[in-house]
Amino acid sequence: MTNMQLDPLRPGAIIEYLQNNQPIIGWVQEVQNSRVRIININQREMKLPAARILPWIGPMTPESLSRSEVLDTLKTLHAKRERMLAEVDAMELWELAQGEINRASLPWLCDLLWDEPDIDQTAALGRKLLQTKTHFKFSPPHFEIYSQESVATRLEETRRSQEKERLVGFGQAFLKGLWEASQKGKPLPPDPEPDITEKLKTLLLDSIALRDEKGSETLWKKMVTGIPDIPFLPLLLAQAWGLVPPHYNYLLEQADYIWEDEQWSAPFAADIAAIRDRVQALQEPPECPDAVSIDSASTRDIDDGFRLERTQKGFHLEIILASPSLCWEFDSPLDKAVMHRFSSIYLPEGTSNMLPKKLGTDFFSLHAGQTRPALILDMELDPTGTLTRCTPRQSWVSMSRNLTYDEVEHNLTSPEPEPMLQTASELATMLREGRVKKGAVIMLQPDPVITLTPSGQNPQVCIETKEEDTLAQVLVSEFMILANSAIATWAHEQGLPLIFRTQNITLPQESAGVWSAPCDIYRLIKCMGPSIMEMEPKRHATLAAAAYAPITSPLRRYSDFINSAQIAHFLRTGESKWTKESISSVLPHLSARAQAVGKIQRYRPRYWKYLFFRQQAKNRRWSGEIVEDTHNMVTISLPEEQLFLKAPKAIFGDKVRIGQRFQIRIGKVDPLANELRIAEAWEE
Repeated sequence: MTNMQLDPLRPGAIIEYLQNNQPIIGWVQEVQNSRVRIININQREMKLPAARILPWIGPMTPESLSRSEVLDTLKTLHAKRERMLAEVDAMELWELAQGEINRASLPWLCDLLWDEPDIDQTAALGRKLLQTKTHFKFSPPHFEIYSQESVATRLEETRRSQEKERLVGFGQAFLKGLWEASQKGKPLPPDPEPDITEKLKTLLLDSIALRDEKGSETLWKKMVTGIPDIPFLPLLLAQAWGLVPPHYNYLLEQADYIWEDEQWSAPFAADIAAIRDRVQALQEPPECPDAVSIDSASTRDIDDGFRLERTQKGFHLEIILASPSLCWEFDSPLDKAVMHRFSSIYLPEGTSNMLPKKLGTDFFSLHAGQTRPALILDMELDPTGTLTRCTPRQSWVSMSRNLTYDEVEHNLTSPEPEPMLQTASELATMLREGRVKKGAVIMLQPDPVITLTPSGQNPQVCIETKEEDTLAQVLVSEFMILANSAIATWAHEQGLPLIFRTQNITLPQESAGVWSAPCDIYRLIKCMGPSIMEMEPKRHATLAAAAYAPITSPLRRYSDFINSAQIAHFLRTGESKWTKESISSVLPHLSARAQAVGKIQRYRPRYWKYLFFRQQAKNRRWSGEIVEDTHNMVTISLPEEQLFLKAPKAIFGDKVRIGQRFQIRIGKVDPLANELRIAEAWEE
């Protein structure tokens, strides 16, 4: 092979350099140490560091060329080299070189193609190799030659990059068209090609769900260039496209929570059937034939009930809890799916259950007249309602009746209430009074019932206030608090690890009691801290419980499900199913899931409340009570809707006092952004 000599760097030399990743041809006017002054093909004079010059110099031209002659020469050489570049087969060269050498000079590579390459052929090859980034890499003054594996990887990266550029190109125009259709009433843009359409749909759904799948967040930012950066933009565009319906519950997407039972539970049909078969094989004659449950009329997942009798020593109470963990396979795919759901969700638009419906609302639910596995907390209480004994046992039950709150309330307020219900109500009153003496904080707030009436794509929202703190509700609430507190103490005495719900805070002594005034409730809420899941049985301040382990809702909450399984296993074997350390290891995940799913339960009803305000804003006024007065803002409580709203103090006048009542008119309401503005206020 020849050893081609390149011309030296001096005035009159033709050189090339990289600018914006492209080779630019130029003519050297002057060499000044490490810099040169040149004229390039774009008629620009500039100073250039010699280090930027590409490793092919020449041919040499007279230093005396005029400017027009220089430009003609540059144009002629550039065109010639571009023609030669088109004839160079870089793939053939790569096939010849790869595997033989990893790095080579440009003259060496030229010798593979030509017997005696000249400077223009050399420059053409250099340009070609700079373009072929998938196979060669320029490492001045040499070229690296990629291996077959590296080339395959880079080709795939190039393909993805090109696809992304194509997607961005089509997507920017299409999404802007969707925006203008939704905000300006323009016609919807035509769908892009099918592959682009599917990618855009996936991108929108990923953005709604806050999933950064394969850099989708970065891609999204490129897509929406030219569109206002507003909250919920992906959702608004998806709704304009018809990809999701109006009033779409995006919170489900963000929590990765599947609403429809069939969509998530169908793959586990065989596992569900196997659980039922194993449980039925263990069935025994039921006990507690006079036990009852009390729930709302719409409840289908009945996970607790009781039977009670008065004794010479006080009361004998049996709290009966569903036992869905019987024959359950923990760490199975079904168990992991249920753990991920963490809890059932109860919304105005319907219910989504934690467990598959065939188990949660059917097979394990304590339906009257059906034999079900159960965990029974057998308790003795003295005549004052003080717990003296709690002994759990695993058994089978058949409930006599599934009562509703309304039925029980009607019975208790009738001239001749049923003896067991009457006794239960008396005991519940004792339990509540006992907790208040220990510092319990009980806040009575009306329970707004939100109903949705279909009306095209925009359902009509209705809010009705349901009476709070009825005798029936107090009965169930106090029995459940008693059960969770009693089992926490029992487990601690046995050294049995459970998940405890704690609120280890110090409340003002004067906060103990039963409160209903909005200003009192707001004051108390501000001094409370959230309850958390822990492995240590610390106190729960608001409930005035020394320890509290949730166990009464095993069909509805996974923390209760785990505690129920731990106790049932201990009763059968005398040993813990899980150690404290093993439960602790999954507690962060459970807490995260509880927070994610709980957000749906908190915020989705508020969305419907705000939509109700928007629908009614022109036709009515609302009555509220001032609960906080700061320098520039006031907070007003709307007790019937269970909302606290902030507004500028100027709307209410200069003299505002806590407890003062106002009529308010609602202005702008954005249910999606959780924004509501008070437009006017009049003192009542």
